[in-house]
Amino acid sequence: MFEKIDLHMHSTFSDGTDTPEILLNNVKSMGVGMFALTDHDAYAGCIEMRKYLKDGDPLFINGVEFSTEDEKGKYHVVGLGFDLDSKYMKEMTETFHQIRVSKARNRINFLRSELGLKITEEDEKWILSQNNPGKPHIGRVLVDNGYALNISDAIQQYVIRYKEVERKMTPEEAIDTILRSGGIPVLAHVPFGDGGQDLTDEEVENRVVRFKKLGLLGVEGFYSDYSKHDSELMLSLASKYSLYVSAASDYHGKNKKIGIGEVGPYDTEKQHYLLEPLINELAGRKG
Repeated sequence: MFEKIDLHMHSTFSDGTDTPEILLNNVKSMGVGMFALTDHDAYAGCIEMRKYLKDGDPLFINGVEFSTEDEKGKYHVVGLGFDLDSKYMKEMTETFHQIRVSKARNRINFLRSELGLKITEEDEKWILSQNNPGKPHIGRVLVDNGYALNISDAIQQYVIRYKEVERKMTPEEAIDTILRSGGIPVLAHVPFGDGGQDLTDEEVENRVVRFKKLGLLGVEGFYSDYSKHDSELMLSLASKYSLYVSAASDYHGKNKKIGIGEVGPYDTEKQHYLLEPLINELAGRKG
């Protein structure tokens, strides 16, 4: 059994600050035995990561984190262990990369025209040149230009004021793409919705039940920001609905005060026992 498991991290291929090579070195230094790179709507970082893996390195799992939305809310769906050669994953990520670029451009235009913020053409070129441009990249420019003290403040004060009009990926699309690609769909940080919510226990269970019907196979039972109650709730729901349990830090490097392998309060022996079915399944997959 691995000493540490972390199946939710980000790199410079989305909104993290570690390159895949640096992430791998940091993972090894933290004693993590199995890890996944789950960049937002992209898996190019996984391809890059595999260039640096050597015999004896921690077991790497291909991953992605899809941002999804429907009429009932917003959700993040992680895909683990999928085939990097899948045409379904390629088509979905390419489609939503273009949507992300369009959204970033529209946000910049809104900040200029509606809020009067000065974002230079050079700034815009840098934002749009990122592997997967998003709110943190725009926030960084605003901090550099003196509009906010940090990226989080920039996002809250300015960036999120843009009302998105671009097409959204639905949870059905995300789960279907992951399954067709040979992966395991896992609902991320469920009590927090898309990351910024605070759902009731009933709302959490309703989401799990609904997504299970769509093909969901797992939930994050251990997560960096979970309270003891959050973790126990997710573990009980995983047991009740026969779902895999995953462990996640949601590491973003310097963009978030969360370290590699920090997956919330837990009893180590209990965590390993509950993670074992997912570990065994992933270890036997191509990804």
